[in-house]
Amino acid sequence: MEIRILGDPVLRKKAQPVTDFAQVRAILEEFKITMYEQDGVGLAAPQVGISLRFFGMDDGSGFKMVVNPVILERSEEKILGEEGCLSIPGVFANIERHSWIRVRYQDEHGNFHEELLEGYAARIFQHEFDHLDGVLFIDHLDSKTRVALAQELKKIMESRRKAEKKADKR
Repeated sequence: MEIRILGDPVLRKKAQPVTDFAQVRAILEEFKITMYEQDGVGLAAPQVGISLRFFGMDDGSGFKMVVNPVILERSEEKILGEEGCLSIPGVFANIERHSWIRVRYQDEHGNFHEELLEGYAARIFQHEFDHLDGVLFIDHLDSKTRVALAQELKKIMESRRKAEKKADKR
């Protein structure tokens, strides 16, 4: 599976709900391998060109597949923490996220789960959940930080375009 990079339109699309869980199970292993090979703690389907509402995550307690997630409740308190993204290589910034969230989701078999996530697990979930709505972590940056990163983001998008043109010529 190929990680889609900033500028790819699939990263800005709102993903569709999963109705065929066999489809998720069929790519589960390759999806998980891709996430770990890229040293990711999370990977959303749109990041590999699949516009469906699922992601994988590992907060240190093992891999979890999250399908059709819903955030039911959020803390008022927010915590600042550094984030990066496999789709925006080499860029890291401090992002404010809710310190805890109550969530409901299905696993790869369609079974429902409800959990209270805190700290790192809550941060990963919120980051990956954003991907399903076409939102990237850089969208949470204040304008000053966004301006500071503008050149770097532009370089990432230009290198993606060059790679696409090279692939088209083959």
